[in-house]
Amino acid sequence: MSQHDAAHHHPGHAHAHWEYSIWPAIISIGVLAWSLAFCFQFVYHMPFAALISFGLGVPMILGGVAGWTNEAIGKGEGLSYGAMGWFILAEAMIFLSFFVYYWFMRLSAPSWPPAGTPTLPIVYPLVMTVILVASSFTIHMAEEEAMHRGDRGTVLKWLLLTMLLGFTFLGMSIYEWGHLIAEGFTISTNSFGTTFYSITGLHASHVIVGLAIFTAGLFPALKGTIPAAFWRPASLYWHFVDIIWFFVVSQVYFW
Repeated sequence: MSQHDAAHHHPGHAHAHWEYSIWPAIISIGVLAWSLAFCFQFVYHMPFAALISFGLGVPMILGGVAGWTNEAIGKGEGLSYGAMGWFILAEAMIFLSFFVYYWFMRLSAPSWPPAGTPTLPIVYPLVMTVILVASSFTIHMAEEEAMHRGDRGTVLKWLLLTMLLGFTFLGMSIYEWGHLIAEGFTISTNSFGTTFYSITGLHASHVIVGLAIFTAGLFPALKGTIPAAFWRPASLYWHFVDIIWFFVVSQVYFW
C-alpha cells in the first residue's frame, strides 16, 4: 500500500512523511571503495588498483558527507544532535579497536619501538595539538554566536578560522608522513609503522570529514540561511576529533 493509499484508508491517522536521499548510499559505496584500497595494497599487492579504489572512495565519502549535510541544511533541519552522539560513540569504538591493537603489539613486543623505527619528533605533534585545540575553541565560538546572537559576519569569521586551523593541521600531518616516508619509514617497515600510519591516518580521515561538514555549512552561511541546529552537532563532532588527538599523541608519540 502506498503512502497516499494508507492515508486515504486511515484518515484518522497522521499523514506519514517519508524522505529519501541518495547521499547515504554514496557514502557507503565510498567507504567500501576506501576499504578495498587497503585490501588491494596490503593483501593482494596491487598498488595501481589500490590507487584507483582510494581515488574513487575518498571523493565519494567527502562529497556524500557534504551533500547530505547541505541537503539537511537546505530543508532547514540542520543536523541531529542525538544522532551525532550515537555516531561519535560508534567512531570511538573504532578508535578503541585500533588502540587495543597498538597496546597488544607494544606490550607483547620484546623491545619497542622495533628496529628500523626513526625517532619521532616531539615539538611537532605538540604544535599540531595547539592548533587543533585552538580550532576547537573557534568552532565553539561560532556555535555560541549562531545559537545566541546570530550575527552572520561573526559566525563566518569563527567558522573560516576553524577551517583554516583544520586545514593547517591536516597539511602538517601530510608533511610529517611525507618526511617519514622519505626517510624509509613506511606502513610496511615494521609493526610500529603499521599502527602509526593506521591510527594517525584514521584520525586524519575524521579531520577531513569535519572539514567537509564545515564546507557544506559555509555556503548557506554566506547566504544567511544556515539553521542554528547545524552548529551544535558540528561543534560536538569537532570536539570529538580534538579529544581523540590527545589519545593519539599520548599513546603513539610519547609512550
